[in-house]
Amino acid sequence: MRTVAGMVFRYAIATGRATRDISLDLRGALITPNVQHRPAITEPKKVGALLRAIDGYAGQPTTRMALQLSALLFVRPGETRRARWREFDLGAAVWNIPAETMKMDRPHRVPLARQSVGIIRQLEKITGEGEFLLPAITSVRRPMSENTLNAALRRLGYSKEEVTAQGFRTTASTLLNEMGRWSPDAIERQLAHQEEEDVRRAYKHPAEFWAERVEMMQAWADYLDQLRSGADVIPLAAARLSRG
Repeated sequence: MRTVAGMVFRYAIATGRATRDISLDLRGALITPNVQHRPAITEPKKVGALLRAIDGYAGQPTTRMALQLSALLFVRPGETRRARWREFDLGAAVWNIPAETMKMDRPHRVPLARQSVGIIRQLEKITGEGEFLLPAITSVRRPMSENTLNAALRRLGYSKEEVTAQGFRTTASTLLNEMGRWSPDAIERQLAHQEEEDVRRAYKHPAEFWAERVEMMQAWADYLDQLRSGADVIPLAAARLSRG
């Protein structure tokens, strides 16, 4: 932003609207934030290999299903492990996450594809009598540990430089945007990214792209099934060109 401001002031000086570039006073005064990159797999064939590895996970069944849901739903890991049974309406195929669970302190709805409902139905037979969808191994009164999913990925042979539980969000964001089929706003809303600009947020559709998100989440689940099967997948950009 300092660079942009400098361009504005240099233009103002050139056109007689200002006498100096005051953005120069900020040099060395602004702290560069440390950006934490979340390792993720975004190459389709490698995503398919990861999904097959998860399906073959030999540890706790609840951990395996948690990883499967992480790929399908791509919510934040903390939201996954703290999910409570009362938040799910499987008849309507929706997960209603309350504001207190969300990073941005606003409620969030997640459309559940058929595949997601199927996994949750399996979990219901194991943990449905308790409060949490994914309880801790040592106590059903607590949610799954925050280290469980990453530890499971390490057990599958994936290093922390390759993928993390948070990385499923990057995988989905990257591949859904590459499809060119979904509006960026629908993808961002499904990722529960908060709009920084109040005016833009105020003019969003009141349904928050719900119909498109429902279709997108089912298409995403079907796409993951295709990758998991090892079927040849046409590169997304090439597919768009061939349709054109």
